[in-house]
Amino acid sequence: MTDAVDWSGLRAPGLDEFQALADAAFAALPEAFRARCDGVIVRVTDFPDDETLDEMGLESEFDLLGLFRGVGMAQGGGAAALQTGQMPNMVWLYRRPLLDYWAEHDETLGHLVTHVLVHEIGHHFGLSDADMEAIEARSEG
Repeated sequence: MTDAVDWSGLRAPGLDEFQALADAAFAALPEAFRARCDGVIVRVTDFPDDETLDEMGLESEFDLLGLFRGVGMAQGGGAAALQTGQMPNMVWLYRRPLLDYWAEHDETLGHLVTHVLVHEIGHHFGLSDADMEAIEARSEG
């Protein structure tokens, strides 16, 4: 018989804890990748706003795990673009949809957050899926 885990005192991470998880996931990314992220802001919120849901044609606030908002480097964005008064490039991570996805799949929450973070930042760089997978693999080792 195996020892049972006492789940009675555990709870889902709140927004601040999730932000700390996202910050730790970002810090674990390869240095060369992070160095190119100058000016990209990572924020955690519970759900995408109604405007985002409408814009993307989503039926449910649970349909989106993360989103890159801004002008990607492939389109001329980056820290230099901020001098023109452009809003900063941001990656949004949506806590509740991420927790819901996590509950339905067999992966750690940290791995899931890293995956979504790399994918969304990858949009900033215009990276391919293969490039993003390689960055993810390096952040886990």
